[in-house]
Order: sequence, then structure tokens, then C-alpha cells
Amino acid sequence: MSLDIDIIKARAKNEYRLSKVRGEAMISVRIPGGIMPAHLLAVAQQIAEQYGNGLIHLTTRQKLAMPGIKYQDMDKVNAALEPFIKEIEVETCGIEVEDTTAGYQTIGGRNIVACQGNTICQKGNIDCTGLAQRMEKHLYPNPYHLKMVIAGCPNDCAKANMADFGILGIAKIHFNAERCIGCGACVKACSHHAVDCLAIKHGKAVKEESKCIGCGECVLACPTLAWQRDPKQLYMVKLGGRTSKKTPRTGKLFLNWVTEEVLHAVIKNLFEFEAEMLDGKPIYLHMGHLIDRAGYHKFKERVLRGVTLNPEAMVADRIFWAEDQYVANMHVKAVQ
Repeated sequence: MSLDIDIIKARAKNEYRLSKVRGEAMISVRIPGGIMPAHLLAVAQQIAEQYGNGLIHLTTRQKLAMPGIKYQDMDKVNAALEPFIKEIEVETCGIEVEDTTAGYQTIGGRNIVACQGNTICQKGNIDCTGLAQRMEKHLYPNPYHLKMVIAGCPNDCAKANMADFGILGIAKIHFNAERCIGCGACVKACSHHAVDCLAIKHGKAVKEESKCIGCGECVLACPTLAWQRDPKQLYMVKLGGRTSKKTPRTGKLFLNWVTEEVLHAVIKNLFEFEAEMLDGKPIYLHMGHLIDRAGYHKFKERVLRGVTLNPEAMVADRIFWAEDQYVANMHVKAVQ
């Protein structure tokens, strides 16, 4: 059977990826936040066994991918994906989908990766899954590229520092001196696990506020509950991280102590900035490359346009990246 490979390439917008095998592709499903109803695993199993090669790949972006999908079966696979699209995109994330049997509307931004957050992890400051599901409406359906990662605390198990737009949950930590017994548990925890901003003076814990990153290690360590998280949800944003064969780099601090309302407004502007930089053509480029083209100050002005920052919010005045240089200076000695 003869297949036009361009037809299969065109389906890439529906979350299909070309395979090394001619006429076959891999379908992957969006799972923002990495958590889904367990019964949907049976749907993935059915697709993999009926239309694929019987295998499921757990991707690095927390997606389920079924390889071995033949072109002639793609419409059937799209219809079989309806439980994922209906339950996750429509019902959970509130995305408007005209036809839930037509497969994914676009490749969109990459699946939002998230750690377990404070619904499970004792170190988590935020509900990562809930935030990912609320942010999904910005990334899907959207033709422009963006990799977003959400980490529940600055420990960053999810690797938000390596994302185009990395969000880390932080908290303002309040101190009740009357509860403090001067045991030093918080000082030890901060020194070992965090930024070493605590000390004991006159029998009580004290903090260097300018160094605190709001991780909450002191809260976990204190036996008398002298340290407590403020219930207000706040976030740190790392910008422009990426893996790459060319100039890989970690993200830099862009926003600190911002609210979720600020995140939504900035992401909306960010996609507008991307469309303007690419002249309306959704070319695959990391956000860091676009910032390099525009310059940080132009980027900052555009993505903060019309955004009302909360009183605690802080914005980086400048961002600098030191690019890795790949210089091969090797000599091979011939074996005699």
C-alpha cells in the first residue's frame, strides 16, 4: 500500500509523531499535571493493543504514548481517544472542544509537567496538579510552542529550571517567637536543604529575610510549629531554561512572590509575544531563543503589559545567560 508521508506529517498537529517505520506514527495523550483517572489506563491499553504495537511509552513529559499506529487507523484512534479528551480537556480543564471524537485539535504547547505538589508531598507549597489543569487552557489548543513545568517547592523535583516557563510554589513563612524553644532544628534544615538564612540568637531563631526563598523546610523541621506557611498561594517563575544540542541552559529568575492571577496574565501576553516575534507562524523555537532575539527588556515590557502585579511581586531587572561553548580540540594518535 502506498502512503504519502506528507499526509502523516500533517497529522502531527493532532499529537501524532512520525515513526522510523514508514506509514506508522505514535499517538500521545495530554495529561496536564501528570494525574488522570485510573480507568483511562484501560482506554490506552485498548488503543495500544488494537491499533498500535501493544506497547505504551511513559514519556518524559508525563504523557502516555502508543507507538505503531498506522495511518489508515488514525481516524479510528482519534475516536477512541474521546474518553481522554472529554474527561481531561473538557470536564477537568474546561476546554471547549467542538468534536470530542476528532482527536486533538492541535499539537499546542507541550504537556504541562508537574510534581505531586502539596496534595501528596509534605514539602509541597502548592497544588501542582490543580494549577496545571487551570493553566491548560492557555496551552491547548494553541499552535505555538511552550514547555511549562510546575514544581511544588524550590526543591524542583519536576525540573522547572529546565523549562521555557518554570513555575515553583513558594510561601511566605511566619514566625511565632513565643513558640520557639531555640532547638536549632530549623537552622540545621535550612543549612542542609535550603539557603542557610536562619540562625539562633539570644535563644531564638532569626531569619535573614533577603535570602529566604519560601521553601518551607523550616516549617517541616520545627517541633513546636513556630514556623508556619502563609495560606496565600505564591509562585516563583524561572524563564528560558532548555535542553538542547546547542547552548543548553538553566532558567533564570524572572518573577518572584507572584499570585496565580499574575501567572495567567503573563502567559496570555507571552503567547502574544511569541506570535508577534514569529510573524504569526508557529515555528518550533524555545522561549529562550525568542528572548535572545528580542532582548530581555523588550520581552519584559511585552509580557508585563497590562498585568497588575500583587504587592509582594518582584521582577528581575536584568537576565544574563552564559552560553556553553562546544569547541572540539582533540588530537587522535594513529595506532601503529
